[in-house]
Amino acid sequence: MSPRSTNHGGASPLRHRALIGTAVLAVLVALAGLTAYLTRHDRIASVSSNAPDSVASSASPSTTPPVGPSSPPTPGSRSALPVAPSTRDPIAFGKAAAVALWSYDTRTSSQPKWLAALHTWLTSEPRYADPGSVDALVPSPVLWGRMADHGQYATATVNEAHFPDSFTRALQADPGAITTAYIYAVTVSGKQSIAWTGTPRGGAEARTVTLAVQCRRSQPCALAGVLPAVAP
Repeated sequence: MSPRSTNHGGASPLRHRALIGTAVLAVLVALAGLTAYLTRHDRIASVSSNAPDSVASSASPSTTPPVGPSSPPTPGSRSALPVAPSTRDPIAFGKAAAVALWSYDTRTSSQPKWLAALHTWLTSEPRYADPGSVDALVPSPVLWGRMADHGQYATATVNEAHFPDSFTRALQADPGAITTAYIYAVTVSGKQSIAWTGTPRGGAEARTVTLAVQCRRSQPCALAGVLPAVAP
């Protein structure tokens, strides 16, 4: 398993990431009485009765087919970079985003190009986008170079994705709440497989992540960020 880089962007990026996490976590806990998360009401992502159709059945895990595994790209392939799907379903987008975040290929791309491709998945609204949470999941340029020396790459498979229980309860308790951000929490579980030159099978590890996915009704879903903790 390759180590991951740590973002040391300073106080401002950390504060911004905390606000993004707060925007989603507030939805999960507000109706449970933890009002501390509501101190920045202008950034709170509430749940709307006009949410995407998939929200209506969010009490159960998504029944759509598993996503992946992502195919190891052919070295030099121009199609190797992760491309966001065009969908208004936060569950489907969350699955695709998890595969993209858990995958990389040092044989086909430099670290800056790979990171830039992942940034295209982010919402175009700076107020809600948290690129730092994405950067933290990508190996640093130095580590990427060392991994490239061995032709290391990772593929991913998603087994299941769902809205966290707290999110579902919030939706059921206040279905008429109006949102300004249209940000949904999506928890995704799957597996990341890593391989390198001479070891095509490599190793595999179970993965789980909770993503903040923005799905406005007028445009395809986009990634807001990666929550710092998994919401079951």
